Amino acid sequence: MSTDSRHIQLMDTTLRDGEQTQGVSFTPVEKVSIAKALLQSLRVDRIEVASARVSQGEKEAVTSINEWAKQEGFAGRVEVLGFVDHTRSVDWILETGGEVINLLIKGSEKHCRVQLGKTLAQHTEDVLQTVNYALEKGLKVNVYLEDWSNGYHDDPDYVYGLMDNLQDAGISHFMLPDTLGVLSPDEVFSSFSDMCKRYPKLQFDFHPHNDYGLATANVMAAVRAGVNAIHCTVNCLGERAGNASMAEVAVVLRDKMNMQLSIDESHIVRISAMVENFSGKRIAANAPIVGADVFTQTAGIHADGDQKGGLYKTKLGPERFSRTRSYALGKMSGKASLKKNLEMLELDLSEENQKKVLARIVSLGDSKQTITTDDLPFIIADVLESKSYQHIKLLNCSITSGLDLESTASLRIKVMGTTHVASGSGNGGFDAFVDAINKVMTQHNYTLPALADFEVRIPKGGHTSALTECVITWNCDGELRKTRAVHSNQVFAAVLAALKIINIQLHELGLSQT
Repeated sequence: MSTDSRHIQLMDTTLRDGEQTQGVSFTPVEKVSIAKALLQSLRVDRIEVASARVSQGEKEAVTSINEWAKQEGFAGRVEVLGFVDHTRSVDWILETGGEVINLLIKGSEKHCRVQLGKTLAQHTEDVLQTVNYALEKGLKVNVYLEDWSNGYHDDPDYVYGLMDNLQDAGISHFMLPDTLGVLSPDEVFSSFSDMCKRYPKLQFDFHPHNDYGLATANVMAAVRAGVNAIHCTVNCLGERAGNASMAEVAVVLRDKMNMQLSIDESHIVRISAMVENFSGKRIAANAPIVGADVFTQTAGIHADGDQKGGLYKTKLGPERFSRTRSYALGKMSGKASLKKNLEMLELDLSEENQKKVLARIVSLGDSKQTITTDDLPFIIADVLESKSYQHIKLLNCSITSGLDLESTASLRIKVMGTTHVASGSGNGGFDAFVDAINKVMTQHNYTLPALADFEVRIPKGGHTSALTECVITWNCDGELRKTRAVHSNQVFAAVLAALKIINIQLHELGLSQT
């Protein structure tokens, strides 16, 4: 079938199928917040919000969602999963003010025979009893053919028989799920092409799962076969490996298949973050569209290409999703990466100072994978006020701390050409380092000045992986002097700040540098 541009409905089932993710349970307030965001901000076509008869809390949440939906003009776009139980699911949905039931029926002969112990005819009779009751009560009825993918593969005649029995029953959508995520794109295209040709007047939905990592590819195959409605979830939530990702499906259908969608992409990332927080399921930093790192260029050559002509930019740009492109700083950084970050901060450094800052970034990159733009002012301040004194140089150092245990420090250090080994202990890692360094420096008639103030901070934003800046105020015979240092480890930031005051004072004493 032609894939000329046409409108594809997106039905989000984060609040129903997504809640079947291990360890995920949304509170009623969270459900209402997510439902509002999906319909009002992201503007998905439909949402599935719950399973009937689960709990009183679930009933309250669905009632609140339905009341809000009617007030805001979204009535009929809120759906609830129901069961073949004649009146019970239908009545439960009616009591919440609902207008749509998604009826779960057996889409495979094996499920019908083994799980229900019934024939196709018996199951059909039960299904029609519930369907007719729902229609009499004014509900719109859709049906899920549970385990349809295996049912179609194992016994297609059962599927055809079920469809033949139900095609004239007043059902709006026949929702065909790959319940266990077993299909490949070729299998999806073949099976849906057959279903669409056999029943051209019926509306089919595809409900994929991601067990083989093929959910998005399978969506493409289903749309190519003629399907006009796709089910997905925010952040790929769902049982086992999850459902198809809303973000991935949306951009692939638009960019790769030229399909028309209702959703507003600019809200995808915000809603992803909301669901991440409410679900407690963290998304990978490299998750397409919504991951923290997906619009970050790390290699210096990429930053250089963008600087010279946008050579590494694609249609999948961050601006579409209310995001910005960033250029990571680390051991793979080049001049262009640094310049891009300086532009963002509206800072101007000379070529010489850029070289110094870049050298420090590359050095820090060996101990910290990436350095953010927020870290950069710390590094610049540290580098620009640093002198090249090397009277004392730390060769290596180990500091250990424990709860209710004295901290210890072991170090190897070169002072004016002589290598020393020392150890110390104290109330904390920095105190232990000071004890060890003073044992060495007393041999050179020097003792660290007393601390007047000690400040440790990280850039705004509070990321635990941020660089740490340590600023120490020293009491040097009544004169207060400050040194600062930057490191990914806060104790070693303090160590480097201490080495600076030693170098400065040794230099002022006129000792020879080696």
